[in-house]
Amino acid sequence: MMGICLANCQVLWPLCILLLYTSIRKIKGLSPDGEALLSFRSAITSTSGPIHQWRPEDPDPCRWKGVTCDSESNRVIYLNLPQSKLSGSISPDLGNLQHLRLLALHENNLYGPIPSELGNCTELQEIYLQSNYFSGFIPSELGNLSELTDMNISGNLLSGSIPPSLGKLSKLVNFDVSANFLSGPIPTVGVLGNFPESSFGGNRDLCGKQIKVVCNGGPSTSNVPPMSAQILVTKKNSGRLLISASATIGALLLVALMCFWGCFLYKKFGKNDGKGFAININGGASVVMFHGDLPYTTKDIIRKLETLTEDHIIGSGGFGTVYKLAMDDGNVFALKKIFKMNDGFDRFFERELEILGSTKNRYLVNLRGYCNSPTSKLLIYDYLPGGSLDEALHERGDQLDWETRLNIILGAARGLAYLHHDCSPRIIHRDIKSSNILLDANLEARVSDFGLAKLLEDEESHITTIVAGTFGYLAPEYMQSGRATEKTDVYSFGVLVLEILSGKRPTDAAFIEKGLNIVGWLNFLVTENRQREIVDPICDGVHPESLDALLSIAICCISSPEERPFMHRVVQLLQSDVMTPCPSDLYDSE
Repeated sequence: MMGICLANCQVLWPLCILLLYTSIRKIKGLSPDGEALLSFRSAITSTSGPIHQWRPEDPDPCRWKGVTCDSESNRVIYLNLPQSKLSGSISPDLGNLQHLRLLALHENNLYGPIPSELGNCTELQEIYLQSNYFSGFIPSELGNLSELTDMNISGNLLSGSIPPSLGKLSKLVNFDVSANFLSGPIPTVGVLGNFPESSFGGNRDLCGKQIKVVCNGGPSTSNVPPMSAQILVTKKNSGRLLISASATIGALLLVALMCFWGCFLYKKFGKNDGKGFAININGGASVVMFHGDLPYTTKDIIRKLETLTEDHIIGSGGFGTVYKLAMDDGNVFALKKIFKMNDGFDRFFERELEILGSTKNRYLVNLRGYCNSPTSKLLIYDYLPGGSLDEALHERGDQLDWETRLNIILGAARGLAYLHHDCSPRIIHRDIKSSNILLDANLEARVSDFGLAKLLEDEESHITTIVAGTFGYLAPEYMQSGRATEKTDVYSFGVLVLEILSGKRPTDAAFIEKGLNIVGWLNFLVTENRQREIVDPICDGVHPESLDALLSIAICCISSPEERPFMHRVVQLLQSDVMTPCPSDLYDSE
C-alpha cells in the first residue's frame, strides 16, 4: 500500500500523508495520551528541561519524567512540571487527557492563552499555572471542571473579567487569580462569593464586595456588567441619542463653568495669566529643610511653590508629579507632589521623611526637605540635569556606549547596596526601575524614590501601592504575596541590568506579542546559547568578557530568591569581574 501511495502522491498527496501518519502511529503504538503530550512538547520552544527526554517511540508516556499514570488503566493522571525551564505555549491537545487530575506547570516561562480545551478534562482536581506569562482571558470552559478543588493562575498577564461560570465549581476550596490585569465586577455567584481579598489582589481594575471596592458607584454585590458594557449593548439609535443628549448638556455646563471660572481668574490674577496654579498650599503649611546650607525661609519657598504651573512639570510616575523649582538665587530643585495619601498619612509622614532626609550617599538622590500642608505633600530633591535613565534609553535616544552603561549599572548597584546594608535603618526600595534611576550632568547614576513605597504603604496589609504598577520589574514572589525583601529588590535590579544592556523596556511590545517579558527573552536566548544577542545594537565598545560576566550576574539576580546574591556581593562582582576594562575612577570608594 505504501508503494501505491508513493506512486500517486502528486494526485492524492493529502490521503497519502494521512495513510503514512496512520502507518507510523501503528508502528509506534503510542497511546492517545502520549500523542497529546507530544503535541504539548512540540509547542515548547525550550527543550532543556525534563521533556527533552520524552521519546516518541515509547508505547506509552507513563515513564516520562513529570508524567504519572493510573496503575490499572495506564491513562495519564498527573502532569507535574513546575520550575522546569519550559518556554512556549500550551497545546490545546492537553484537553484530550480525559483522565488528568493534576496540571502543575507553575513557575515556568509559558505564554499565550490558557486553552479553553482544558475544560474537557472533567476529572481535573488541581490546576497550578501561576508565575508564568499567560495572556488573554480566563476560559469560561473551566467552569465545566466539576471536580476542581484548587486553581492558582496568579502572577500572569491575564486580562478581561472573571467568568461567572467558575462559581459553579462547588468543590473549589483554593482559588487565586491575584497579580494579573483582570477587570470588572467580581462575580458573587456560587463559590466565588466565598474567597478572601487575597485571591483577587493586584488586579487594579477589579471591583466587588470581596475586595471592598464598589463597582461604578453601585452595590458591589451586583453581577450586572459595568456601565460601559451596558452602553455597548444598547440599540444603535438609542446610543446615538444618549450620546448626543449627554454631549449637549455637557457642553452647556462646560461653557457655564468656563465663564464662571474665567471671570474668577481674571479678577484674581489679571488677564495675562493664562494657566491655573499647579500647587495649592492654603493655610497651615510647614516647610522643613534637612540641610542648613540653603538660605530660604518658609515664606520664600511657599512663594515659589505657588508660582508653579503645568509648564514646570518635568515628570510623572507612580508616586506623583515632578516639577522643576528654580529659586531666585539660581539654585534649582525637583519638587515631587505626592497625589496619593492613605488614611493616617500625616501620622508617620514627617517621621519617615526625617529618616529619608538623613540618608545621604553619593549614589542616592538627595532629599533636601518637604512641605506639609492640609492639601499638599511636597518633597524637595536635588535637581539632576541628566533626567531619568528611562528617558535616556527610550525617549531621547541617547547614544550610551558600553563604558557609560557599565558606569550607570555600577552606580545604581552601589546606591541600592547602601540602602540595603549601610544606612540605618535599612531601606528596601520596592520600585527599582529605569525611571527611578536619575542621571547627573556626567551621566552618573543616582537612585531616587527610595523609601516612598513604604511611605505610601497600607499599614494594615503591608502591601504597597505599586505591587501591580511596574510589571516586568517585580519578582514573582512579590507579585503573589506583596511582601518585599532585599531579594525582591535584587530581582528588579537584575531586570534593570537587562534593560540597560538591551535598550528595551522589560515589557517591550516585541516581547508581549510573544507572551514574554525581558526575562523570558533572556531565558530563551540562553537555551540557544545566543545570550550575547541581548546587547543593544547601537551600543559601541562592548567587551565580550565583561558582557559574559555581567550576564552571569544578571542571571543570578533574576533566579530563585535563594540563589540571588545580596547587593553588596553584586557590587563586588561588578567591580572584580565586569569593570576591569573600564577607567580606574570607577573604583573610587563610596
